Amino acid sequence: MYTFKKENSWRQHQSDFILRKRRKSFLRRSTKFALITGIFAVLVLTALRLDIQDLKLPWQSDTPPATPVTTPLPTVAKLSKPDLKQLIRKTAFLNSDKDTFFVDTPSRSYAIRTRLDPRLQGYLAGTLSHLKTLTRGKPQRIAMVALDGRTGFIRAMAGFDLADPDANPCTAPDYPAASIIKIVTAAAAVDALGYTAATPLYFNGNKYTLYKRQLTTKRNKYTSRVTLARAFADSINPVFGKLGRFSLGREKLNDYAHSFGFNQTPDMEIDLPPSRFAVTESDYHLAELGCGFNRQTEISPLFGAMMVTGILNQGNILVPRMVDRVETADKDLIYKSQKAVYKTPIHPNAAREMIRIMQKTVSSGTARKSFRGYSRDKVLSTLTIGGKTGSLYNKQRTVKYDWFTGFGKEKSGNSSLVVTVVVGHRKYIGTRASTHARNMLKTYFTPGDK
Repeated sequence: MYTFKKENSWRQHQSDFILRKRRKSFLRRSTKFALITGIFAVLVLTALRLDIQDLKLPWQSDTPPATPVTTPLPTVAKLSKPDLKQLIRKTAFLNSDKDTFFVDTPSRSYAIRTRLDPRLQGYLAGTLSHLKTLTRGKPQRIAMVALDGRTGFIRAMAGFDLADPDANPCTAPDYPAASIIKIVTAAAAVDALGYTAATPLYFNGNKYTLYKRQLTTKRNKYTSRVTLARAFADSINPVFGKLGRFSLGREKLNDYAHSFGFNQTPDMEIDLPPSRFAVTESDYHLAELGCGFNRQTEISPLFGAMMVTGILNQGNILVPRMVDRVETADKDLIYKSQKAVYKTPIHPNAAREMIRIMQKTVSSGTARKSFRGYSRDKVLSTLTIGGKTGSLYNKQRTVKYDWFTGFGKEKSGNSSLVVTVVVGHRKYIGTRASTHARNMLKTYFTPGDK
């Protein structure tokens, strides 16, 4: 039972009762509305077959968002040496005045980077242009090659062949080796027999002939005595004929020719057919092989340069390299050449002795006229220069082949250059191969960009 302390207590009670009733009514309506809304939402989500987790934002999820998967860009395939040979088979390196060449294929474009020396190449191009204008002294054929003595990179390759304008005379293997083969004979004598530049040797008769009567070990009052270095410098045929027949013999002579790379093909980026050396049963032929007095031994100018790299590199003949690297249009490097040894025919001591022997050819031998005054020349006096000359007519005696192959090596530096020149003179003898070689060395080593 209620009790009232004040007059308005009933009115207050009545007012509170009405307020509580309104609140209960509002709560029932709100609960009913929320329930209906919830049921409707569930029905909608079910109809759409949505997972409630799909409605969560990434930062509301218990697990981190998945990392997007990216497909890597395709890599550019590396170029093998056989593929490179195929790619550059029509590239005109001969007589070029540039060091970079561009090759386009249906699928890609390539930049072929070489180590050709544009300055030296430009000089040789000018020389060849002048020679072609001559009426007297124009060569039938000429080839000029230069190799970096340390790396084997081809620094210059120039020439022409009037009989075959499309041929590369620098890689043609059909030149008679002539006295250039004396490099092999002398190196074999030093390496296998222990000869030195001062070893005494003997011969009878003329220096430049090779008769059977000269091939004797007997000595008389007409016998001449020379050192190995002098015999090499003056290219004395009887001395080297006897070295081939008596001192070295068939087996050693053949073995050293093989070890220098004859009758084999080096693994290069450009084609280089094998040079020929063949031993027969004839004793006289052994003498011919030893001194080069025959037309069966044939070499290419580039192979002649290769042999000299073995003298400069402690007996290691280097594989010539035309291409330094190949890049795509996007600058991707897909080929890089590596320095490689082709053959090791002689020991380091023998190679050092051969350098001393080959210097005699330039200072007081068959190339002395072409190199006259080189010790006082501003450029050439800074070099150690050596080489070997040779000359021989073709079978028809219509072309006289004139050789020089040798080197220039800095006395106070590491740079060296191997040069080989062969000139096929016609009726009139023009500029000698050794003179061209001198000019190549001076052009290359004159201060400037290399």
